[in-house]
Amino acid sequence: MRIAVVEGDITTIAVDAIVNAANQTLLGGGGVDGCIHRKAGPELLTKCMTLGGCRTGDAKITPGYRLPAKYVIHTVGPVWHGGGKGESELLASCYRRSLEVAVENGVKSMAFPGISTGVYRYPKEQACRIALDTTVNFLSEHPKIEKVIFVCFSYGDYAMYKSHVSCVRNPAGSR
Repeated sequence: MRIAVVEGDITTIAVDAIVNAANQTLLGGGGVDGCIHRKAGPELLTKCMTLGGCRTGDAKITPGYRLPAKYVIHTVGPVWHGGGKGESELLASCYRRSLEVAVENGVKSMAFPGISTGVYRYPKEQACRIALDTTVNFLSEHPKIEKVIFVCFSYGDYAMYKSHVSCVRNPAGSR
């Protein structure tokens, strides 16, 4: 299987890259973003200060510093405003751009958190479907990424992702 779902802390996952659900400044924040910055160490903030921020739907890469992951791919998800402001397209772009940045940097394994589902209030079920559909479609055309792990912080999110991954067309993403 090229797609896996686990319950846990993304900062402990040993993969080539973890994805950070960041804000536009890339200078740390709450939730996953704050946890990644704390565990990576102050070098991550210093590096992020040189990147000039990041637009919603885009992604940028830094070293992982003190994390088990070699890289951190920072992406900025959309704030949920009811679904009529292009939120689904922006969220899909977060996953697609993160995967593109991974390929550009030789990443073979990576881990995603739920993007925009915390303080940005994106409905979790919709976000889960977008994450899985976008990832499966990307993997079907890019065999260089060998493994994508969706890391869920709560059991409820884990159960939801497991349920949806079994329904996604070609969840193994194999060619």
